[in-house]
Amino acid sequence: MLNTRRAEPIKPHVKVAKLYEKLARQIEDQVRSGVFLPGERIPSVRQTSQQHQLSIKTVLHAYLLLESKGVILSRPKSGYFVQSGRASSAPAASELRASQPLAVSAHVDVSRLVLSTLRSIRSDDAIPLGSPYPDPSLFPVQKINAYGYAVARRNPSRGTTDELPPGNPELIRQIARRYLENGQPADPNEIIVTIGATEAINLCLQAVAKPGDTIAVESPTFYAMLHAIERMGMRAIEVVTHPQEGMDLDALERILARERIAACMVMPNFQNPLGFRMSDANKQRLVDLLARHDVPIIENDVYHELYFGDTHPGSLKALDKKGLVLHCSSFSKSLSTGHRIGWAMPGRYRDQVEKLKFLNTLTTSSIPQQALAEYLKNDRYEHHLRRLRKAYQQNANLMRTTIERHFPTGTRTSRPMGGYVLWVELPSQVDSLKLYELALERHITVAPGYIFSASNVYGNFIRLNYSYTWSPEIEKALATLGKLAASLMREAQRRAETAEIR
Repeated sequence: MLNTRRAEPIKPHVKVAKLYEKLARQIEDQVRSGVFLPGERIPSVRQTSQQHQLSIKTVLHAYLLLESKGVILSRPKSGYFVQSGRASSAPAASELRASQPLAVSAHVDVSRLVLSTLRSIRSDDAIPLGSPYPDPSLFPVQKINAYGYAVARRNPSRGTTDELPPGNPELIRQIARRYLENGQPADPNEIIVTIGATEAINLCLQAVAKPGDTIAVESPTFYAMLHAIERMGMRAIEVVTHPQEGMDLDALERILARERIAACMVMPNFQNPLGFRMSDANKQRLVDLLARHDVPIIENDVYHELYFGDTHPGSLKALDKKGLVLHCSSFSKSLSTGHRIGWAMPGRYRDQVEKLKFLNTLTTSSIPQQALAEYLKNDRYEHHLRRLRKAYQQNANLMRTTIERHFPTGTRTSRPMGGYVLWVELPSQVDSLKLYELALERHITVAPGYIFSASNVYGNFIRLNYSYTWSPEIEKALATLGKLAASLMREAQRRAETAEIR
């Protein structure tokens, strides 16, 4: 196995730990030493506040930090509990195997399987654990639609005229303001509105590479990246990616030394499917490494608003000094799945991306842009996001705990730091495509690991969606998946024993 050691971190400035960080560390030490056992309830927020003579707010911050680290989980109306787990059979995400860098793939052909998976998710009675989309019931759809109706009534002729590139000026202004609020100033003159992040990614790739070129991607990677490469007649080279630290930069450096790489496509924040958040030190190292080779970076940052904890993640874009980072994002994961509004900030390639936008799709629908701009200007977007993040974090903890309880020994899960997807490594005897087919017969969808790579290296992995409101039906579906996985294990073992006898 390739070395997946940590990159040398940037030495931080000395700082005094905050009160909530100290409290969180104390509780974590108590969990490790066995004072609090797995599944056991810890003192309530009020009790802890009184015991330590701290404010309620400080204790809540500490508990939220512990939740983000997977030490505890909250149960509505019941309190906070130590994460249950089997140390021997459910190791932390850092123990998930990271695959070797793969040879350049001549063709990327996962489209048929992805299409089949997406069609199955559309079934009304299916449990959508395999869906790539967030639960729309958590989004302020009615408010945004009301703004859209108001726009159309206020100015019928303007409302029905689509926007030429770069897009609606007020929406662009609101997007730039949002970056500023998150501590990452953005130039509104660089922003180009697109039809979702998928179009932004495709336009950026088209701007920096041509058919036959080789593109470096994470392994595993989100299949939309592979689709873009396939559609444009390019080739993918997969770089080993650590479940917590992200792309192995030592491996990438070796690849750059022997291959001509036209671009690198990454998701540094809450990557789909692994859910990691690349450290600031590794983000800086990645930007510097590719800048030395003059290789553009297409940054897919669609999940950046869905972080767990208190700190908004930094972007590669904020570290870019040469205009080589083409930053792509959208509102589809955080605000509205139906409006399909994304954007690109393409750095030195801005004019080329705008031209390609005009040549490919000409315009982007005006009313959705104006409706979202009105919502961002007038409503409590941050309040909505806080509720969304809390719900996703609770669901992530519930799903991991349920998998530990029902899946076969040897199953491992990622530990997402944001977003809404969980990467699950099943025992090697379990074929995720067979599991997908058996689950579909029971009206349960999963995303088989095969679709996250151009090569069949994730045959015993699945990706699950935890954005949907937790329910007995979801818990039952996970228990069913565990039983199906166990049955596939037994079947594989019987075949192996029969082969030995022969």
